[in-house]
Amino acid sequence: MKKRQSLSRIGLSDVQKEKLNDEIKAFYLDVRGEEIGMIEQMHILELFEQKMAPIIYNKALDDARKWFGQMMDNLDSDYYTLYKE
Repeated sequence: MKKRQSLSRIGLSDVQKEKLNDEIKAFYLDVRGEEIGMIEQMHILELFEQKMAPIIYNKALDDARKWFGQMMDNLDSDYYTLYKE
C-alpha cells in the first residue's frame, strides 16, 4: 500500500483567516478585556494552523473512519438478514 504524504499545513482562504482573526480579537476583548494587535492575531492564527489544526484534522479523520467502520458493520449484518432459509 502506498504511504500517504503527511499534511504539512492546513490552507485557509483569506476570508477564513480574516474571520478567525476577528474571532481571536473578540476573544481577547471579551475574555481577557485586552485589545490585541494584528501581528499578535497573526501569530496566534499561525500557531493554530501549524500546531493545532493538523491534530484536529487527524482526529476528524479518525472519527470519520470509526463512523464508516460502524456503517460497514451494519451493512454486513443487514446483508445477512436478507438471506432466506
